[in-house]
Amino acid sequence: MNSSIDEELEATIMTLMNQDRKKKSFIEIIQGMTQRNERDNMSKDSPAQSQSESAPESTSCRAMGPSTLDLNIQTFRMSVATWNVGGKPPQRGLNLEDFLRSDDLSDMYVLGFQEIVPLNAGNVLVIEDNEPAAKWLALIDQSLNKPTNLSYRGWKPSTTLSGSLFFPKPSLKRMSKIFRVENGRRLKACNCTMDLERKNSKDFCFRCQQSYISEDDLSSEDEDDDEANSLEISDIPASFGANNHRRYSLVASKQMVGIFVCVWMRTELIQYVGHLRISCISRGIMGCLGNKGCISVSMSFHQTSFCFICSHLASGEKEGDELRRNLDVIEILKNTQFRKICRSPQSRMPTKILGHDRVIWLGDLNYRIALSYSETKKLMEANQWDALLDKDQLKIEREAGRVFKGWKEGKIFFPPTYKYSYNSDAYAGDTVKSKNKRRTPAWCDRILWYGNGIRQLSYIRGESRFSDHRPVCAEFLIDAVVGESGSKGGT
Repeated sequence: MNSSIDEELEATIMTLMNQDRKKKSFIEIIQGMTQRNERDNMSKDSPAQSQSESAPESTSCRAMGPSTLDLNIQTFRMSVATWNVGGKPPQRGLNLEDFLRSDDLSDMYVLGFQEIVPLNAGNVLVIEDNEPAAKWLALIDQSLNKPTNLSYRGWKPSTTLSGSLFFPKPSLKRMSKIFRVENGRRLKACNCTMDLERKNSKDFCFRCQQSYISEDDLSSEDEDDDEANSLEISDIPASFGANNHRRYSLVASKQMVGIFVCVWMRTELIQYVGHLRISCISRGIMGCLGNKGCISVSMSFHQTSFCFICSHLASGEKEGDELRRNLDVIEILKNTQFRKICRSPQSRMPTKILGHDRVIWLGDLNYRIALSYSETKKLMEANQWDALLDKDQLKIEREAGRVFKGWKEGKIFFPPTYKYSYNSDAYAGDTVKSKNKRRTPAWCDRILWYGNGIRQLSYIRGESRFSDHRPVCAEFLIDAVVGESGSKGGT
């Protein structure tokens, strides 16, 4: 996001604060946001505990059961993509091929967006517009579930949804229900079953009988799909019906102002997903507004814990702005707290990000290149990517141990992803005469990972001209513990 937009938003907020007749309502909004963030990120079972980057929880699968030699490990393919769409809603028929590598090879997709709505005072302070998120979900579903015997370019989307690709006024809540598995039962975030408890009683206590909730046990508060800890997940039979053509179904989705994340998975694998939890951290203006921050999704897949963080960090290319981004990362790791949802004392599902076995961080991290515009352009024109990467702020800060200590990122072989002129292959600085409005190209959009059992296959960018950012995509092979050696695998 352009730092000038942040400044305009801050000016709007300060104007509101200076108006006596608005002062009370504004303060109530801020206090309400702060209290809500604290409530969402505090566990009901235990108080939140501070955690530094270098001190993850000791909740690995390895500590929960048999030794590594006894584990039955299967490998799954995961596609991860991030895109800052510049506050523009998707156009009908938008080709997602540059963002969504829907080659029918991946087992799961983790997709993150930033600036899914304009970051104006209305969306930040009043109520977020979820119509664009619903439209993105519809497009993603159409791409993932297109007929396998037709090429993408030759396939035309279905128009069964109220006669068009989108509902006249699509609801994110309604669309989320549609894209989950048909006939799926609505359960608490922990979808443990008594059958799996008996079957896997020795498998790390990931399936806990005490947490099983039947349809009859649901309370009235469960009717709100926006409640972070009461989500729709699916309990389906292992054999997927031949008449059901949905190859991929939605596991989770969440929006916080302009940040939006959704997780999709092969429908037959969703029965192995459990302990689904979501945590939001606001890091925008005054430290409590959602124009910046992150959404984190925690879940178990088979007997391995996963965490996905989609973030939009502080903007700005002035010297020292990278320290604000570092602070955002530190505060996100420290303050993200997933609620304990299993009543079994043997449950080992982590409550902090770094306590998970496999962690993926994606988003507009906003780190810039520590060079002038002219120096950057000169290196780019000479294709001197290594020299340019040596001045990348994220690389510098990571190597100095000031942020993302212990995290990994694949080698970058693509040009900077920001900032482009809209609907153009030219960087915005090429067409702007004013130096104040000119933005030095940078690799703002990144994907990192933490933990073992993760192998990156590719790290590329797309070439869509839809926004001033190019999308970034990565393919991974992910290991998951599916049981002990000698026992039946889960897939």
